[in-house]
Amino acid sequence: MREKFYPRERQSVPAARKFATGAVADWGFFHRLDGIALCVSELATNALLHGVPPGRGFLLRMRLWEGAVLRVEVHDSGGGVPRVTEGAAGTDEGGRGLVLVAALADKWGVGNGIRANSCGVSSFARAAKPRVARILERSDSGHRVLRRVPVLGRPSN
Repeated sequence: MREKFYPRERQSVPAARKFATGAVADWGFFHRLDGIALCVSELATNALLHGVPPGRGFLLRMRLWEGAVLRVEVHDSGGGVPRVTEGAAGTDEGGRGLVLVAALADKWGVGNGIRANSCGVSSFARAAKPRVARILERSDSGHRVLRRVPVLGRPSN
């Protein structure tokens, strides 16, 4: 697990994204790096714009389960609950963040507090490593070759 606290500042979003991409690379999730970085940006931006009161900040927590599932959490101390908005207009500057998170994450959601007896909101996005099929083939020279091929589609929950 890795976690870091960020103050209520604009620079916190790119700093959180940089922290997250380092963890993603260390854990070997290269194929999901861009999507996870965007999820972190959107969740952190949501926390700053809608959840973090003045003088406070947000916590970015990343967990790797069994080497195959990565969970990104952004915790803030606000009282609002993030929700997907119904159709932002083409010229609107906001309203698409959670739509992007929903599209990029295998699963996402919102809960209350970091732990019992705490206040605030916890948003998360989850991404899994792709499943891999192993195929035994013969090369042009006649040798047997084991090849790994990603299996398309999202894993079932």
